[in-house]
Amino acid sequence: MELRIALAGNPNCGKTTLFNSLTGSNQFVGNWPGVTVEKKEGRLKGHKDVTIMDLPGI
Repeated sequence: MELRIALAGNPNCGKTTLFNSLTGSNQFVGNWPGVTVEKKEGRLKGHKDVTIMDLPGI
């Protein structure tokens, strides 16, 4: 069974930093809103059946 988790929240609140930590990715982060402009997906480290989605701020 595959699990999909979306990281949603306000702009510039650390969603991409959390995404990078959970997936081992190295997506660009900045200290200003609007850095993430499209959805990114990655696999949770050590759990191939868990997908993490990093969404732009809402």
